[in-house]
Amino acid sequence: MPFRDTSQDYGHEISFGKRVPKDDSFEREICNHCGLIDYVNPKIIAGVVATWEDKILMCKRAIEPRKGFWTLPAGFMEQRETTAQGAAREAMEEAGADIETGALIGIYNVERISQVQMFYRGVLRNPNIAAGPESQEVALLAWDEIPWDELAFPAVYYALQHWHETREMENFAPFSEPENWADTPGFEAMRARYATSENSKKK
Repeated sequence: MPFRDTSQDYGHEISFGKRVPKDDSFEREICNHCGLIDYVNPKIIAGVVATWEDKILMCKRAIEPRKGFWTLPAGFMEQRETTAQGAAREAMEEAGADIETGALIGIYNVERISQVQMFYRGVLRNPNIAAGPESQEVALLAWDEIPWDELAFPAVYYALQHWHETREMENFAPFSEPENWADTPGFEAMRARYATSENSKKK
């Protein structure tokens, strides 16, 4: 649903209904007053596993969802930027980190929330970091210091694992999502939610 501009009075309350537009094949949100179709397409998330020497840049989230959990710098792409540029921008915004992006680690399709998450390798140009508005804390962590039980999202787990698996390799094919996100180690609560959701569908 689009945000509403409150700078003036438009004379109508927001009223959208779901239906299939003419010559379309998907149900859409359509304005009941003017017929505006609110096309909602999957979002692209750009992120980075950025390193300084042997440590990885990580951020503790200051916003929902998953406030207080650790993640890699990542976020929605903006207009007129590449995914690699978006990953570098997110590192600057969330951690004050100046990075150079490298090879694409993986493309992870998260169907249930209509997202495509892309993570790159990255190298910090200097070790200066500082928490941005969306981060409670930022840190450079060695591999054995990563808080695996406090990761915000399953894609973060896989991006880290796939980075580690290929850290000595110059060339490799980008990875993809797991067969079942609910099997991600450390995300047992997600597994329970998936099971509840599947059971409700069968009833």
